[in-house]
Amino acid sequence: MSTLRMAVADGVTITKRNALKIRRAPDLLGGVVMLPIVFVLLFTYVFGSMITLPGMSYAEYMLPGIFVMTITTSAQITGYTLTQDLQKGVFDRFRTLPMSPSAVLTGQTLSDLIMNVTSIATMTLVGLLVGWRIHTSPLDALLGFLMLLLFAYAFSWVTATVALTLRTPEVFNNIATLVSLPLVFLSNAFVDSTRLPGPLQPIAEWNPVSTLVQAARELFGNTTPALPAPAAWPLRHAVPVSLLWSVLLLVVFVPLATRLYQRAVSR
Repeated sequence: MSTLRMAVADGVTITKRNALKIRRAPDLLGGVVMLPIVFVLLFTYVFGSMITLPGMSYAEYMLPGIFVMTITTSAQITGYTLTQDLQKGVFDRFRTLPMSPSAVLTGQTLSDLIMNVTSIATMTLVGLLVGWRIHTSPLDALLGFLMLLLFAYAFSWVTATVALTLRTPEVFNNIATLVSLPLVFLSNAFVDSTRLPGPLQPIAEWNPVSTLVQAARELFGNTTPALPAPAAWPLRHAVPVSLLWSVLLLVVFVPLATRLYQRAVSR
């Protein structure tokens, strides 16, 4: 029990440390607050002026996709921060302290979860200003936000694993961008996946980002009978499949990232 208490206390301490670092870093803080605002306004007034949907506004269709794109790209901060700490020797200093080995990764992912709460709150306010509305019950809407945060937390562990494998900020940024952009844009985040050509359509339909976007649309009520119902199995069961994806990512990448971190600090 004392070991568990120490791990929790150390995790909270590292979370506070990383949260303070974000607050004192203008570039990271701008990514938390300004980037979501730019995304919402850009996609609403640029794409929204060219795309019309029967039975609903493009802003309502698009906002869940913006939510998912933002939490996916924000998760890269976990990996970037870890590679910076590796490069600066911060992990070596942590190793000399009487602290739980799991605290570094737990604290980093929890601080990024706090950052994602701020990003989603910002996007929600801006979205309401540009015409986005929630048409379901408060409980369904709360479940939608919690599902987004759960996936964001799980995806942070994915980026932590990639960062501890690559170990340098420059390489991590390049690889993370190459992975995250196709993951988001090859989905139903901004256009109906049935409009994609040839083999791209099934890839988009089985993309976990598409499933999460569809789940958010259903929980926020951003759907319309005028649009055809999705035919792919993951999209027809979007809410449970999205939860399953988040749990699967945690089960796979939490122990993997922990093992890689222990290997990194033992060198």
